Amino acid sequence: MNSRTKVIQIEGIVGAIEMSIDLPDELKSDHAFVVRGLALVAHPHPLMGGTMDNKVAQTMARAFNQLGYVSVRPNFRGVGGTAGVHDEGVGELEDLLHVTDWMRTPSSWAQFEATTHQAWVSSSNTLPLVVSGFSFGSFVGSHLVQRLADLGRSAERLVMVGSAAGKWTLAPVPADTILIHGELDETIPLTNVFDWARPQELTVQVVPGADHFFHRRLHCIRNIITGAWLGMPDQRKQ
Repeated sequence: MNSRTKVIQIEGIVGAIEMSIDLPDELKSDHAFVVRGLALVAHPHPLMGGTMDNKVAQTMARAFNQLGYVSVRPNFRGVGGTAGVHDEGVGELEDLLHVTDWMRTPSSWAQFEATTHQAWVSSSNTLPLVVSGFSFGSFVGSHLVQRLADLGRSAERLVMVGSAAGKWTLAPVPADTILIHGELDETIPLTNVFDWARPQELTVQVVPGADHFFHRRLHCIRNIITGAWLGMPDQRKQ
């Protein structure tokens, strides 16, 4: 954990939800720094050791920080300080929807001392929301993006790392979804991702030599995410 990261608990549907909040470096010295948006990061399978502190999830959060986003990494049910038990993605989806509601409510941040007096908090209800997930988190994230769209609260973008294609039933995703996968992924074979992406005409960004957990390739995830934002409209500059 670094100085930009704070761990808090909020009240969820079945009890407490523990989550880490990662702030852009600029907010440490400039409370008026204009935040670009909010980024939700969902971790891998909780029954296989997945937590909000997973290295891939942390890498994704920090990439969004570099882009000017405030990142939130919740623990799924039964992990760490989060109440409940694993619910095969059903309850986890409801929890993530609850967390996005929390993120987009200015008064929510009052319990988070680090954001006191920061200008962006008052406009958190209008900030763009990025949804991202690694492995099992990508499965839940895909359904969250679909649910948000159905509710008229569409996410700005979806980022899927180690996509759970072929392992769980993913929801159809937007055409601009960022798919990052390891060439040597032993958990979710690259061919499964291609088979899922092909009918949707989605581009898959393959990291050569990377396994499922991107050992010694975490910087590639960061570079792909930050690079994908180059040339995108930045509301802070409009």
